[in-house]
Amino acid sequence: MAQLLEGVILLDPTGVILSANAAALAMHGVEGVDALGATAEGYAERFTLWTPDHRPLRRRDYPIFKVLAGESIPDMIVEVAPARVDEARWVHQVRDVAMDVDGGEPDYLAIVLNDVSERYDAQARFDAMFRANPAPAIIVRQRDMKLMAANPGFLSLTGFVQGDLLGQSLFGLNLLGELPDRSAVRRQMEAGEVVAQTEAELLVADGSRRLVIFAGQPIDVTQESALLLTFADLQPRQDAERSLAASERHLRAVFEMAPVAMAITRASDQRLVSVNDAFCALTGREAASLLERTGGETGLWYDPEQHERTAAELADGGSIRERDVRIVSRSGSVVDCLGSAEAIQVHGASCALWVFQDVTERRRNDAELAAAIEEALKDATWLSRSILDKLATLRRPAPHAIAVELSPREREILDLICDDLDDAAIAERLTISRNTVRNHVASIYAKIGTNRRSGAVVWGRERGMGSTRN
Repeated sequence: MAQLLEGVILLDPTGVILSANAAALAMHGVEGVDALGATAEGYAERFTLWTPDHRPLRRRDYPIFKVLAGESIPDMIVEVAPARVDEARWVHQVRDVAMDVDGGEPDYLAIVLNDVSERYDAQARFDAMFRANPAPAIIVRQRDMKLMAANPGFLSLTGFVQGDLLGQSLFGLNLLGELPDRSAVRRQMEAGEVVAQTEAELLVADGSRRLVIFAGQPIDVTQESALLLTFADLQPRQDAERSLAASERHLRAVFEMAPVAMAITRASDQRLVSVNDAFCALTGREAASLLERTGGETGLWYDPEQHERTAAELADGGSIRERDVRIVSRSGSVVDCLGSAEAIQVHGASCALWVFQDVTERRRNDAELAAAIEEALKDATWLSRSILDKLATLRRPAPHAIAVELSPREREILDLICDDLDDAAIAERLTISRNTVRNHVASIYAKIGTNRRSGAVVWGRERGMGSTRN
């Protein structure tokens, strides 16, 4: 007994403690056998025992009483502490030995102890880390591939509860589907080898599956050889990739079907990567003659330098709206367009979506209309004032132009302003006070949108006012 590394407590069948070796005394934190108690009852008075999950043991379930009762305890795990101490000091693995001299009833009984405190401390730390780890994880027993534990992260990911999983075979449950090589992964696990990161479809409680990546690592902090499997959820990434692919398909459909000319250029080199049918119709060119070439190489841009400046502005701001762009068609004719562009991503590459609106005909019509109005204004004596106003507005349209209605007196005063009369001369001509003139002038300025006399003169003369017209 003295030479054994294991602790031994020797009893006679009546429950008297006969002796204990040094290892057994050290495992109870005492120096002499008397400190263990003279009998089994004395031992129970001096020491408190718990199960491995820290549930108090009844006295009749203490190893020493089980041995005296003739029960076999091949490998019993107990937590041990001095009486009236609430926390375990040691963890013992206990087995029994019965000895007889003449082959009859046992003459001596012994309990053999191994101190497994360090192993259980490591397991307790591992269990705490396993439960607290936000990454989904399970523990699988190596010899039969049955699940021993699942942490909260795994239960949250799959919707299972512990009772659904514990004792179930990993492969019998088909928890991991769509493995690249199922038999190879199983051989690695059964051999206790490291399993490198592998994609799989993980079974969830509702019967569906989630795309995950998992890895396996042998662990030795449990009572049996086991594997720790940890998981990363790839489903959000897969869903995002699918949404992106769907968005790009929708963009492609809109792009192809749009009646407006559209083109996509690569941001890095300004090469055309896609054009729609409307763009081909606008330019009179085949798509094959344009793709993977710059507008400069194809002669598409009337002013390549202007296009380069516009592209640089797009790169800085991310979008441009309704810029004057001139495109050269296959026949050599110039097409006037309003061009807009937006920075986009296509298959992960930075690109620009261009939209071109053909305004050639509209500008031609505008030019013809302006020429006709200029001709009409050369002799406007027979036109009314309101018609002159409308013609002047048509000739020089302003954004969001508002129709101006001047009173007869205001028209009379503006007519004199256009003849270069000052306020005093106007007041004398119309026989009104200078203050009245000033008030009318202020009203005229407000209505025609100017704040100076020269602006009023230009506005009025464009509408045929004054004795000298431009």
